[in-house]
Amino acid sequence: MEFSEALLKFQLNWPHFFAVFCLVVVVYKSSVFVLRKRDAQRNVEAFPGPKPSWLFGHVMQFKQDGTDLDKFVKWGEQYPYAFPTWFGPLACYLNIHHPDYAKTILVSSGPKCDLAYKFLGAWIGDGLLLSKGQKWFRHRRLLTPGFHYEVLKPYVTQMAESTKVMLNKWESFAKTNKTFELFEQVSLMTLDSIMKCAFSYNSNCQTKGGTNAYIKAVYELSHLNNFRFRTFPYHNDLIFYLSPHGFRYRKAARVAHSHTNEVIRKRKETLQEVNELSRIQAKRNLDFLDILLFARDEQQQGLSDEDIRAEVDTFMFEGHDTTASGISFALYCLACNPQHQKICRDEINEVLGGKDTMDWEDLSKIPYTTMCIKESLRLYPPVPGTARRITKPMTFFDGRTLPVFDPLRFLPENVSKRSPHAFVPFAAGPRNCIGQNFAMNEMKVAIALTLKRYELIEDPTFKPKIITRLILRSLNGIHIKIKPVNPVE
Repeated sequence: MEFSEALLKFQLNWPHFFAVFCLVVVVYKSSVFVLRKRDAQRNVEAFPGPKPSWLFGHVMQFKQDGTDLDKFVKWGEQYPYAFPTWFGPLACYLNIHHPDYAKTILVSSGPKCDLAYKFLGAWIGDGLLLSKGQKWFRHRRLLTPGFHYEVLKPYVTQMAESTKVMLNKWESFAKTNKTFELFEQVSLMTLDSIMKCAFSYNSNCQTKGGTNAYIKAVYELSHLNNFRFRTFPYHNDLIFYLSPHGFRYRKAARVAHSHTNEVIRKRKETLQEVNELSRIQAKRNLDFLDILLFARDEQQQGLSDEDIRAEVDTFMFEGHDTTASGISFALYCLACNPQHQKICRDEINEVLGGKDTMDWEDLSKIPYTTMCIKESLRLYPPVPGTARRITKPMTFFDGRTLPVFDPLRFLPENVSKRSPHAFVPFAAGPRNCIGQNFAMNEMKVAIALTLKRYELIEDPTFKPKIITRLILRSLNGIHIKIKPVNPVE
């Protein structure tokens, strides 16, 4: 009887108990939120910056119209050395813009920022870009042989072949003198190149009709990662998973994964009877995927299937999209600076003579062209920023930079006068880009062969509207005109 009365009393008071429970949860969550907000503000209180909204931070000030990076430059002028930006109420980043600040961060072994990078995990897995600790050290050690110059050497010929396919397609633009958008075509070329070089896979993606599904998926994934970062409710995995954007992300990731899975599957089929790299090397040049599949540590343990897929996904993306951005903007810069373009072309013609291709030895003989590439990377870095999570207090210094196209700043005597951390297009320190030599080689090949064949002409009516989509892109594309260059006698 007493139990029945107690149960009835509880049922009658259930709404009251539920309301109290909800109130307790709300108060607890609110307290945690306020404390985290206060701690985040306290961490950057020594660094003044643009005033943020209490709830949205600076998100509403970014219009995604091609002017956002200009805003960062202006803030950098207004707040020397470093300034904080907020993405939502809790995610705060200290933007540093001086080599001594960069050195302090980059030479440390601190982990990459969880928020800035973790959204990529569902796409590229726990490869070199995202892994940390002992796993990162092990994978970096196992993959480093894949970037030895003896492995990179044969790639130059394949890069040249892919570039020539692109340049042949450009003949129609040269004849009409019409402006054309080059980023998409350069992306196809760099995808074709990475497939041939790193995976010995002939995709013929440059000559197939229609839009390439993998490149389309990469653009979609890049856009959605950027959108998720700027939309703080989407920082929650469950909310993003249930959203329409989460559905689009998973769909695009499946397309990207099917592409890489096909490459790995075909290679494993061809290597079923092979158990030594030397047997492969006797038949053809080793590539990145060979070294991935045969990599062994001190305990003779290799990479798991999941690890291999993650590294292939990582290198497939980083090895084509970033170089596409770098090459496209370098060609645009040369179109806008015809005096430097002419010096580059004269240098290239002197080195190549009557050849329509490039060899490994030619790469070191075009210093002025290399300086122009570096100057373009300074003005239009394919990866506009890197992020690290601070795990201990750090002390910084002061400084400024200049935004004018001047390749002479990369003369050896000028380079020696400034900090090596003033120009870090491939990051620096222990987590620098493992594929930076591959990327620079491809940029040299593509730009040299392009300048040998075509004169690049700026169209003043088309100015790039710069945006960040994991890599640097232009909202309205990158447009130039071209015309044939008279052959060298």
